[in-house]
Amino acid sequence: MSLLRPVALAFCALLAAISAARAEAPDDAAVRAPVEHLYAGLGDVMKRSGSLDFAGRYAALQPVVGESFDLAFMAELILGRPFKELTPDQQKTWLETFARLTTSTYADRFDSDSGVRFEIDRVEPAAQGTALVRTRLLRTDGEPVKLDYRMRNTGAGWRISDVFLSGTVSELALRRSEYGALMRRDGFDALLAAVQKKIAAAEAGTGETP
Repeated sequence: MSLLRPVALAFCALLAAISAARAEAPDDAAVRAPVEHLYAGLGDVMKRSGSLDFAGRYAALQPVVGESFDLAFMAELILGRPFKELTPDQQKTWLETFARLTTSTYADRFDSDSGVRFEIDRVEPAAQGTALVRTRLLRTDGEPVKLDYRMRNTGAGWRISDVFLSGTVSELALRRSEYGALMRRDGFDALLAAVQKKIAAAEAGTGETP
């Protein structure tokens, strides 16, 4: 009996750990929901592209982007420590400008009904309580594009906190490298001017493409 007791206790501890892990595992439907919402919004503006100009696409996508992405988290992380050094008004301006940039980029990229379709593959657990939603962008004129979304539980629901192109290229890391470095080198006003220039380019249809 003395030998069986430690084994029984260890087995009970293992069952408890398994149960806890299951309880903490993210619900796939909840994790997928923001990506599904984003893709539904993009599909809608593409279908209506014949009757929507940039302003119309922007208006349609603004709430979708705001509900799908953790924009405040992303905007702060992009700047890193310098964000904490901004005044409250500057922080507010940066968050609003980053949100406009994100929405403008999608309104520019998805401006026509070119036969693009979105396919959500699976949800995978990831580091630090996050999750990955694996997806593909299917095009009629080329190879599928792999797009993975890192999801973060904000407490008010899951939100997109990063996008990985081809499974490896982090959009957040690219933005951090570009904007964080610009902020440290040239200051806040220069950062705003550069981002506003990108927003204007997106509105004019001359912005970046995927």
